[in-house]
Amino acid sequence: MEDDHSKIKDKLNDLINQHAELDDAIERINEVIPFDQIKLQRLKKRKLILKDEIKKLKSKILPDIIA
Repeated sequence: MEDDHSKIKDKLNDLINQHAELDDAIERINEVIPFDQIKLQRLKKRKLILKDEIKKLKSKILPDIIA
């Protein structure tokens, strides 16, 4: 169980790093005029997918607490 928890945390950290890198890439593309709209949309879509994956992994680590 602890090994699974560790693997989830490692994957979560990897996804968070990828998300941050995409955020930086999107920012750099926006600075260049004219920018590639299609590339920008693809990066934003990938960023949203990573955000969803991060939420799923966080929900596996943190138990649901009904208060």
